[in-house]
Amino acid sequence: MKNCRSSAITLVAAGFVLLQSGSLSISIAFAQQTKVAATAIPVNLTPEAVGDSHLVHGEFQAAIDAYNSIPDPSAELLNKIGFAYQHLYAIDKARAAYERALRLQPNFPRALNNLGAIFYEQRQFSKAEQLYRRALKLGPGDATIAKNLGAAYIAQGDMRKGMEAYRIAFEDDPNTFSDDAQGVISAPGSPQVRSNQDYCFAELFAHAGMNSQALEYLRRAMDSGFEDYKRLKEDPDFAALRKTPEFAQLMSQQRRH
Repeated sequence: MKNCRSSAITLVAAGFVLLQSGSLSISIAFAQQTKVAATAIPVNLTPEAVGDSHLVHGEFQAAIDAYNSIPDPSAELLNKIGFAYQHLYAIDKARAAYERALRLQPNFPRALNNLGAIFYEQRQFSKAEQLYRRALKLGPGDATIAKNLGAAYIAQGDMRKGMEAYRIAFEDDPNTFSDDAQGVISAPGSPQVRSNQDYCFAELFAHAGMNSQALEYLRRAMDSGFEDYKRLKEDPDFAALRKTPEFAQLMSQQRRH
């Protein structure tokens, strides 16, 4: 991983970490705590539980309507409202909800993280970084926040700090780097940015012995234009992976393209 941490790459934007498509950036850790079975909503649920059910099924306006029927909303509820608005790309309303949540509970890590994501979307990366750092200090061990902090660093051109934050996120929870991870930041980036980030994530997975994931990110890096095969050949994190038939197959495929 030394190469990624010290690489003097000019970064224009940070596709979140994992480089899915799109540009919505949020944390939805709370959804993992409020999952409801995909069935008809029971009539005896509280308004908040009804909203939670709509939320996890992607029915964001219905979730907002249910939450807004609750008088004197808590910081947690306002964070959920902001999350739903952000999914509807109603960014001003999402920001207002997060800010209301933080007025009620200034040290609420998830609301800080989500507000940081608003600034990240607006390319105010320094403000996003400050909120992410504060959120991570209040919620240490949160892989999503660490990952988002990494994206903010990289968006400002600090590859070393960005990759260190990614490493911390990976060590806390490797699953936060999977395609179906919740709380993924995704933002537009140049092909060069995406290829170098994909390469670095491949290093993380290869270093951990997770070969299938490492190969997938190597493939993505190459599809985005990565061509530094000398670096790949000499990188110690890929030593074991290079001995596998799957790696040989990937290289053969790339040579045919």
